[in-house]
Amino acid sequence: MKTVNVSLVGVGGQGIILTADLLARAAAIAGFDVKKSEIHGMAQRGGSVISQVRFGASVPSPIIPEGGSDVLVAFDKLEALRWAHLLAPGGQVLLNDIYLTPVTVTSGQQPDVAGLEERIAAAFPGAMKIDAPALAAKAGNPRTMNMVLAGALSSLAAFPVKAWKKAMEERLPPKLLEVNEKAFALGAEAAAGSSPGK
Repeated sequence: MKTVNVSLVGVGGQGIILTADLLARAAAIAGFDVKKSEIHGMAQRGGSVISQVRFGASVPSPIIPEGGSDVLVAFDKLEALRWAHLLAPGGQVLLNDIYLTPVTVTSGQQPDVAGLEERIAAAFPGAMKIDAPALAAKAGNPRTMNMVLAGALSSLAAFPVKAWKKAMEERLPPKLLEVNEKAFALGAEAAAGSSPGK
């Protein structure tokens, strides 16, 4: 199979690195060659974070070329626009349907983003939108938002859900496994019922 390129973008504290780790591990469990890279930026201060995962029969490099991402997973609407140039023509966008007001806006250093919804609709008309905070709350823990998005992402990946579950068992503390599996299942269910642009 050809190499599949996935870019995960958002801000520090959203669980992006863990989600990328799970994707990479699940792909490896499913028998694919995997490479991963990440840029933390000012992650601890709510700055941009990007993690990239590539999997396929043979992956020579961890770096996804600009405009080469088959899937762009955006944990926040503004970050989706910021990293739109990573998406390949015809690529799929998985969008967490939230907007986190940047620190530079709340501190008065710059005005809020104008026309965000219109810009998102124009840039990503076929985006799969997931209300991850609501589904995480339904799962029983607001901090499982990233697992909701991982579940939605599993609908776009070319390997079985059991590979994801094994990766979660390896990577998560036993006491948190059940709530995270529930969040994952809710995300997968939401993705199955989502239509482009919904």
